[in-house]
Amino acid sequence: MWERCRDKMTIIYTIIIIIAVLIFLYFLAIMPRLGNRKARRDFLGIYYAHRGLHDNASDAPENSLAAFKKAVEAGYGIEMDVQLTKDKVPVVFHDFTLKRICGKEGKVCDYTLKELKEFKLCDSEEEIPEFSQVLKAVGGKVPLIIELKVEWTDVSVCPLVDEMLQSYKGLYCIESFNPLALFWYRRNHSDVVRGQLSDGFLKSGEFKGILYVILQNLMLNWATKPDFVAYNHKYADVCARKICRSLYKNMAAAWTIKSQKELENARNKFDIFIFDSFIPDIK
Repeated sequence: MWERCRDKMTIIYTIIIIIAVLIFLYFLAIMPRLGNRKARRDFLGIYYAHRGLHDNASDAPENSLAAFKKAVEAGYGIEMDVQLTKDKVPVVFHDFTLKRICGKEGKVCDYTLKELKEFKLCDSEEEIPEFSQVLKAVGGKVPLIIELKVEWTDVSVCPLVDEMLQSYKGLYCIESFNPLALFWYRRNHSDVVRGQLSDGFLKSGEFKGILYVILQNLMLNWATKPDFVAYNHKYADVCARKICRSLYKNMAAAWTIKSQKELENARNKFDIFIFDSFIPDIK
């Protein structure tokens, strides 16, 4: 009788230990970078215009030089997206494909810079800008959040963008959905403030599979050590995101805020706000 009771207690203790170890490993897995906090402070207190201060039905569509100039004039920080052309030139463009914005078939990487310059953004007179053109137009006047578009495992955009930014005098940070981009920066230019982009992939029902479980729950933070997490504000209640901000005091960025009501709802959950489709009422 005593031996049977002892065996049960052994099993219970073993289960408790296993659970405790798994919880410990989980907290280690999602742990962001704990230092570098002074560098993050410079990005606080500023609202960031998503892809510039744009309107796709106007002469200043998303990720255009006109939209970036408008953001600078209004004093907003800027969030933008950078990827490579076929001939390895960094350009500012969000989608991997050209259909939505340019009405053309194929991907950005299928065309040379010269070929892409023939296309217009949203029926405007604006062209796809080179990253170097955008840096020159902004001129360090406002902070930049630069999203690196990395499809699968090709991180060749990272060193090319980093080389351009070495001589840039303004304030900037980088972010990416792909942890490989952050890992590249951790290994090669660790002093640059870097952020992990994520979303409620499983909650939205759009994505499935173990990869999206890992990405939604920030379980590669142990490898990438982000200075901030940029999360879809609609899924602010994801446990890993909340732990990063509350326990680890990690800077939290909200994307993409599209109304004053959404901004008010997000104020106590995030530290940085990326907006479009309205002008924030700054309080």
